[in-house]
Amino acid sequence: MKRLFALSALTAFLAGCSTTSNEVGTGASFHGPIGLQLWSLRAQFTRNVPATIEQTRALGIHNVELAGTYNLAPDKFHDLLTAAGLNPLSAHFAFERYRDDPEGVARDAKTLGLKYAGLAWIPHNGAFDEKTCRAAAAVFNHAGEVLARQGIRFFYHVHGYEFQPYAGGTLLDLLFAETQPKFVTFEMDTTWVFFPGQDPAALLRKYPGRWELMHLKDLKKGVARGALTGSTDPNNDVVLGTGQLDWPGILKAARETGVKQYFIEDESAAAPEQIPQSLQFLQNVRW
Repeated sequence: MKRLFALSALTAFLAGCSTTSNEVGTGASFHGPIGLQLWSLRAQFTRNVPATIEQTRALGIHNVELAGTYNLAPDKFHDLLTAAGLNPLSAHFAFERYRDDPEGVARDAKTLGLKYAGLAWIPHNGAFDEKTCRAAAAVFNHAGEVLARQGIRFFYHVHGYEFQPYAGGTLLDLLFAETQPKFVTFEMDTTWVFFPGQDPAALLRKYPGRWELMHLKDLKKGVARGALTGSTDPNNDVVLGTGQLDWPGILKAARETGVKQYFIEDESAAAPEQIPQSLQFLQNVRW
């Protein structure tokens, strides 16, 4: 029944797509480009990689962001994606790999055909602190330089714990200050900015040009904000436009400040049903 519901949602979405849009999920106001973070379908990938690649292709999107290769060699995973018409544009790798073997990450990223390689979590015990932040910035600068030699752009995906107060601002401000723009860019996850109590549109405008990537994610109505844990129930992810975030304001700011690529990321168990509805929202949103 759940699979039938997901197919029904996808069919309804594709039937409603504007014939004048350049790609699915785009419309009069939101121009994309829009892709999918494949972590959204992690449960499906662990069961059947080829079938889930086909499920992704059927959404009508082209660009994808990876979070692992599901026990396949990078070249094999790349070939499966590209054979289905999917473009592995970006991927997340573990912090420890960037710290200990950035050259190895660069090789894998090159094999996967990536334009961007980054990470979404800086290991820390307890609250994120200045020492950990400065050490991470040094890792990012070095890894970014190594990746740049291969034509790959390094990024850090903000996860919400970085908003600890520091020197009249936050540790995220310190991370921006200590990283070199020519080697380090950033990926905004809208929920992981909004959930800690921040304003995504204002943060985009505070650092124009430094956010090249964005995860589009909405937070269920009624969920309290303000925690700096970088963690909330994945099922608090809801269809874009049905939660708490101001999408016209965020998307307008993103376009004005240089975001180059958007990915839907939906970590909820209902992601297969919700993704087509989120694409439909992006097609119809206006500002």
